[in-house]
Amino acid sequence: AMAEASRKYVHIEELMEGVGRRIAEVMQAEFGLVTNGCAAALCQVTAACVAGTDPGRIARLPDTSCMKNEVITLKAHRHVYDHAIRMVGISLVEVDDYPDSLRTAFNERTAMVALFGDRAGDGVMTVAEIVEIAHGHSVPVFVDAAAERPDVPNPYLAEGVDAVAYSGGKCLRGPQASGLVLGRRDLLWAAFMNGAPHHSIARPMKAGKEEIMGLLAAVEQWVQRDHEAEWKEWEGYLQTVIDAVGALPSMRTSIRQPGRSNVAPVLHMNWDTSAIGIDPDQVVRLLSEGEPRVEMGGGDGLSIMPYMMEPGEDVLVAARLTEILEPRVK
Repeated sequence: AMAEASRKYVHIEELMEGVGRRIAEVMQAEFGLVTNGCAAALCQVTAACVAGTDPGRIARLPDTSCMKNEVITLKAHRHVYDHAIRMVGISLVEVDDYPDSLRTAFNERTAMVALFGDRAGDGVMTVAEIVEIAHGHSVPVFVDAAAERPDVPNPYLAEGVDAVAYSGGKCLRGPQASGLVLGRRDLLWAAFMNGAPHHSIARPMKAGKEEIMGLLAAVEQWVQRDHEAEWKEWEGYLQTVIDAVGALPSMRTSIRQPGRSNVAPVLHMNWDTSAIGIDPDQVVRLLSEGEPRVEMGGGDGLSIMPYMMEPGEDVLVAARLTEILEPRVK
């Protein structure tokens, strides 16, 4: 799809309109927007809530004087990626996870409520309750669900949020430089107007025709993929590793099920260094410096996520671990 798109020339607005409608049809949403990654989506949707489609306001960002320039978020929802929200020129207003705390934060300058999907609904308030309070003040709610599965029907849209953003290169397996936003058509079109090809704050975050068509192809494939078979394949990769090193002295292995983000089974391994004379961080370093190079999480043990593995790579990982661990058995 991306190669074919590279040989065609189109009006980007017409392309985004058509792709947005097709994504909406496939994902059962009002509209879909392709961005240059999920962080770009955070920037563009925030800009849409602040400047709308007004050309003068769009051109002024990140100068938000005389505009709605506050975004409310829960304290527990702060994360490094909200830089993409703050870069629009807004102030983040942090509130506690209680209805009264949220209600008192709204004023005439409130542009949006931002939620981090991985933590949404884990506290006192549900997403639906937050939406009800925000909509009572005519303020939209936006969810960053970058590493989550874009399930159909969408659980966040079902709870009333105005927009939800996903990475195009994670669960969807689409272009790495792409993001997907689902939600209200008017809000998403305003987000598009605050991005390329328009002269706006998100102009540098261009989603080209190749990324747009590549992500559309990924979205269409997403609803056709056998997710249960994929899961079993991932578990098979992890079992290959367990079979290779699980019987080493003091070796403990467990497969942990994920939360809402980075949805794949994770193998965690640890051992007694008195039985195997190397610690996990040393293993991580040797794996990274060796051939073939393997990147793995360390700390109090080794963590393996099969999400990025291709067929046959589980055998390579198992072989590298065996090569490092077996000679150090005491």
